Amino acid sequence: MMLLKKGTAVLAAGFMAMSLAACSSNSSSGNASEKKEVAPVEKEGDKTVVRFWHAMGGDTQKVLDDIVQDYNESQDKYEIKAEFQGTYEESLTKFRSTKTSKTAPALVQSSEITTKYMIDSGKITPVQEWMDKDNYDTSQLEEAITNYYTVDDKMYSMPFNSSTPVLIYNKDAFKEAGLDPEKAPRTYSELQRAAKALTKKEGNSTKQYGFSMLNYGWFFEELLATQGGLYVDQENGREGTAEKATFQGKEGERIFNLLNDMNKEGSLGNYGTNWDDIRAAFQSKQVAMYLDSSAGVRNTIDTADFNVGVAYIPHPDEVDPEGVIIGGASLWMTNMVSDETQQGAWDFMKYLATKEVQAKWHTGTGYSSINPEAYEEELVKEQYKKYPQLRVTVEQLQSTKTSPATQGALISVLPESREAIVKALESMYEGKDPKQALKEAAEATERAMKLSNRTTQK
Repeated sequence: MMLLKKGTAVLAAGFMAMSLAACSSNSSSGNASEKKEVAPVEKEGDKTVVRFWHAMGGDTQKVLDDIVQDYNESQDKYEIKAEFQGTYEESLTKFRSTKTSKTAPALVQSSEITTKYMIDSGKITPVQEWMDKDNYDTSQLEEAITNYYTVDDKMYSMPFNSSTPVLIYNKDAFKEAGLDPEKAPRTYSELQRAAKALTKKEGNSTKQYGFSMLNYGWFFEELLATQGGLYVDQENGREGTAEKATFQGKEGERIFNLLNDMNKEGSLGNYGTNWDDIRAAFQSKQVAMYLDSSAGVRNTIDTADFNVGVAYIPHPDEVDPEGVIIGGASLWMTNMVSDETQQGAWDFMKYLATKEVQAKWHTGTGYSSINPEAYEEELVKEQYKKYPQLRVTVEQLQSTKTSPATQGALISVLPESREAIVKALESMYEGKDPKQALKEAAEATERAMKLSNRTTQK
């Protein structure tokens, strides 16, 4: 999944324009009762056509297409048209310019960092409206996932492809270094000691680094949240419009200090911002531990010629971990289509959330199930016999405590802020003081929020 998160710099470059384009709306603007015009109902025979824009490519698209086909064949009222729109960034750009028309989508898949923009866009109907009409029981869904897309007790979108960060490590390298391969490091001190023991040097060069973390803001957010740290004020932007960055506090400093110390002692490998590079480094035994997406676990195990371990992300010694923030994307219902078409979109959403479909989606793609009952399906149990490591990803998610920290930050300029974190990491690795680097990232975030908030309030 996380491969689809590449290109965040491209997203950030155009995202401010998108957030400003939504300036005339507010968080209630997506209400279906406010729409003035909808597209005429599109028919294919007797079936109502429901256009579904998504960003799932490669093998994941094949799984999705199979699910769509199964749904279309299972009933005679609706025909889902799954239409690939490219990357998340490309899809979002197209959605932004889309107006009411016969080919307007009823469903749009959008990444988690676009949540605030989508709410403010004026183009969506909160899925909560259809849940209320249908008396839909949301307790059947994974709370740790739905929390992200819930604001003021209202679910705005339906979770779809969800993932979390995990620590992946080379068990064989652990054995060779005299470490217990069944006991991955949990705390920062344990991680630092293990990384030092796993690092191999030959003269002035390093043959194997003990640990690596991609220069990517998502991992920083996760390491912050598991400490209970907030990214921005106003309870992470969920109790009001955020105006101040808070990630530069003690929780953020702990993360930067850890990475800075490991970088200075030579146990941290820096593979930049490219997911393929860091994964290739792990496969070629250039790095023994790294952070990755839970959605990439199965492929990592399949392609490694050594035993792979999967564990929870680390936390500072002095705090109790609170869990993780969900990543990935969700499905948004647009208000550009008729109630009849929305009904079809909602029917498909419910189908996707069933335990049988979620079992197929989970085992076929590696994404977490949004319906916990899927883990009891025989299809999942069989896969877990082959990949017991996958249980760790589920257990970490389900042990997450509900809090503003683990719900994640709700700000429209999150892509810009993530880029600021990347720059801060890069400057720190080049010698800048960790506290100063973090401060500059916070200042850049606040400038972006100020501009966005000022325009939105006009």
